[in-house]
Amino acid sequence: MSGGATPLFDAVVRIDRLPATGRDVQVALDEPTRAALAEALKLGAIDSFTASLTVVPLRGGIRAQGRLIADIVQPSVVTFEPVGQHIDETIDRVFLPEAHAHTPTPGSEVFVDLEDEDFPDHIDGPEVDLSALLIETLALAIDPYPRLPGESLDSLGIDVAGAPAGPFAALEKLKKSTDIDR
Repeated sequence: MSGGATPLFDAVVRIDRLPATGRDVQVALDEPTRAALAEALKLGAIDSFTASLTVVPLRGGIRAQGRLIADIVQPSVVTFEPVGQHIDETIDRVFLPEAHAHTPTPGSEVFVDLEDEDFPDHIDGPEVDLSALLIETLALAIDPYPRLPGESLDSLGIDVAGAPAGPFAALEKLKKSTDIDR
């Protein structure tokens, strides 16, 4: 979870300064930061964004558990009217240092258990920036096809089950008319 880009907000946890009992991380974004995040995620607006995490040490890394609550606005996929969405997501993620001793050799088999929990995120260095985790959690919770209640293509008077339309439908009509002449 380390990158070269500057994070939009600060949620850095130093592993070497983390108490054994862990610590709480509270994030509440102000208006300019929410606007920058909305632009980065191609949203109309982010009206609220708060996160509450408990970070505890775990096997040389950390475990972050908590909740992200946000209210976003994005355009409807049908009418482009603004649609609000309330997001309330649970977060549980593990960050561990990369185990150099267990790196598989080229050509060796690697067993992946698809029923297992998510793989831990690898970290390098003494700190973890949780802002990327929070942005990722928000991005994955966004409804990809937002619509207002009762809104559909039928409500716009578009017949989606009728005769095919478009350039290929016109070509099909031409093909049928030439087949009859033969």
